[in-house]
Amino acid sequence: MTGNLAISATNLTRKFGNILAVDHLNLEIPEACIFGFLGPNGCGKSTTIRMLCGLLTATEGEATVLGIDVARHPEVLKRRIGYMTQRFSLYDDLTALENLRFMGDIYRLDRQTRDDRIALLLERFELEALSNQLAGTMSGGQRQRLALMAVTLHEPDLLFLDEPTSAVDPESRRQFWEFLFDMVDTGTTILVTTHFMDEAERCHGLAILDKGALAASGSPRQMKESLPITVIEIESGHSRAVRDLLLLNSKVVDVAQIGTLLHALVDPGEAEPIRHLQRLLRQSGIKTEMKVVVPNLEDVFVMATHGLMPA
Repeated sequence: MTGNLAISATNLTRKFGNILAVDHLNLEIPEACIFGFLGPNGCGKSTTIRMLCGLLTATEGEATVLGIDVARHPEVLKRRIGYMTQRFSLYDDLTALENLRFMGDIYRLDRQTRDDRIALLLERFELEALSNQLAGTMSGGQRQRLALMAVTLHEPDLLFLDEPTSAVDPESRRQFWEFLFDMVDTGTTILVTTHFMDEAERCHGLAILDKGALAASGSPRQMKESLPITVIEIESGHSRAVRDLLLLNSKVVDVAQIGTLLHALVDPGEAEPIRHLQRLLRQSGIKTEMKVVVPNLEDVFVMATHGLMPA
């Protein structure tokens, strides 16, 4: 990562009538990194991306992207960015090659440059053998790679990816992220929205959004280390009953089930959290094993969306 900023936003706000979709958002995103937006549906992730792309005018605030004032020069900005939407936006009834040639013409690449870039990307994204296949007949992972090729044909400095891996298998997701890191190594900045905690862990920096506002930000490691909570891992043969009992106590912020285990988030003011939880469960007769563990990113997400992360 460099010390320069790819994106700077101050009090970025968007209203749709009486609905506040994005609420005075402040962001600083360095160049040559992968920055993630994490948050529940409807929290403002996609709306923020559309404002940063110049596709949607902010109600209040301002944003500078790649040194360009988005409000004043959106068309200049659009020539330097790529935007991959949640839905596959290429033509199902065109082949992969036809789609790429069409996108090259949209970006106003001369024919030689266009064809050279297509050849390079087909090889890099391992789609050479499928270049003459209709896009509509491709698998989810293949369509995803084709869409990424299409938005990087013009070698953008910044990529916006809106939930790009939501409809593909784990192997395709892993491969997709390898491509993203390759791009960052060449200086590209990537802003990606995701619902997957393992993908959020891969990001250099994260912003957790909730109800249109910034709930937490930093690197995944920084946010986990600064979490103002004690996390108790609980093993029990009666996980749901344990969860329901613990949630009745005011010092238990939340309890999440992770496989056969529970993560109980306990007020850090409780000096003996394990003994406290054991007392709560003693009368039920349920046997448990407990230990204090390091918070994971899901714990951070729960705290942030409860409004309990430090400012």
